[in-house]
Amino acid sequence: MEKDTMIVNRKIQLLIDSDDMEVIKAAKEQLYNWQRICFRAANMIMSHRFIQEQVKDFFYLTEEIKFKLADQKKDENGILKSSRPNTTYRLLSNHFKGQIPTNILSNLNHTLISQFNNDKTAYWKGEKSLSNYKKNLPLPFGPEVITRFDTTPDNKNFSFKLFQIPFRTYLGKDKSDKKVLLNKIKSGTLRLHTSKLYIAQGKVFLLAAIGIEKEQNILDTSVIAEASLSIEHPVTVKIGSYEISIGNKEEFLHRRLAIRAAIERVKKGVAFNRGGHGKTRKRKSLEEYQHLEKRYVDYKLHVYSRKLIDLCVKHHAATLILVNQEQKEEIAKEDPFLLQNWSYYSLKDKINYKAEKAGIQVIIE
Repeated sequence: MEKDTMIVNRKIQLLIDSDDMEVIKAAKEQLYNWQRICFRAANMIMSHRFIQEQVKDFFYLTEEIKFKLADQKKDENGILKSSRPNTTYRLLSNHFKGQIPTNILSNLNHTLISQFNNDKTAYWKGEKSLSNYKKNLPLPFGPEVITRFDTTPDNKNFSFKLFQIPFRTYLGKDKSDKKVLLNKIKSGTLRLHTSKLYIAQGKVFLLAAIGIEKEQNILDTSVIAEASLSIEHPVTVKIGSYEISIGNKEEFLHRRLAIRAAIERVKKGVAFNRGGHGKTRKRKSLEEYQHLEKRYVDYKLHVYSRKLIDLCVKHHAATLILVNQEQKEEIAKEDPFLLQNWSYYSLKDKINYKAEKAGIQVIIE
């Protein structure tokens, strides 16, 4: 039986909820310190898990050695002092106990072990390299450590304590569903799952994982929608005798190339811009254009994927097939123009997300 819920992710900016600059400074220093620890811990976890999987190869000198990756208390051939997931947690505890909340270490360990287990087949085939984590790694935590979750006095934001650090959200002029979702979490209608704190350029963000119910649409398993993603038309969908193209090359690719050309022109003028704070002020106009391209592409792909799923729901299609998608992605890898300018992967991800929410099965050919 399919689950009636799914996880959605929202990025929400947070502020330290204090007027004392010393409190704010101390809180951010603590977060940055935890982030550095997580960076070290994540790479230690992956290295040890990889060695555990390969440790059989270390016993080629003699045949008398008994070997099994199991707890020696439960299996006489076991070589571990505890269960396999617990080995890496104990490793982190020995190195970092008292320096970082154990809730973060526990969730980090659980997340990375799950990721390793999902990818290990690709590791052995040589299709994927072992993950190497950077210093800006988000801090995972369980929802149980959030306390005093409530609305702020102006009723525009939300305040809470996380590891005894006071936070409040900064929603600004946000027009998405973040406030609605946070209100439902406050009332208990929705539940927050294992989420993350992300710290970058002095700003703190909550990467909230929220469990929501799937839409209850009337779908017919005998109705199948076929969608084709191409450079001429972002999406062409066919449902029975009905066929329509969503978007066109001019409004997406040409507009994107125009923004790229503007970026190149701005790059040439960066050296002649007025300074004041080193390269930051000189590059300000360039960064604005770069953000413009990213926002434009993200917006258009959301529009295309939303229209596609709406059409499937309208015609009661329970299955959506992305026709020849794998072949097109292989072609895009070999064509520098397509790989750089056409967003096959991002569009596919947005279609998958919206289809899951609507209860539609996606098949990729």
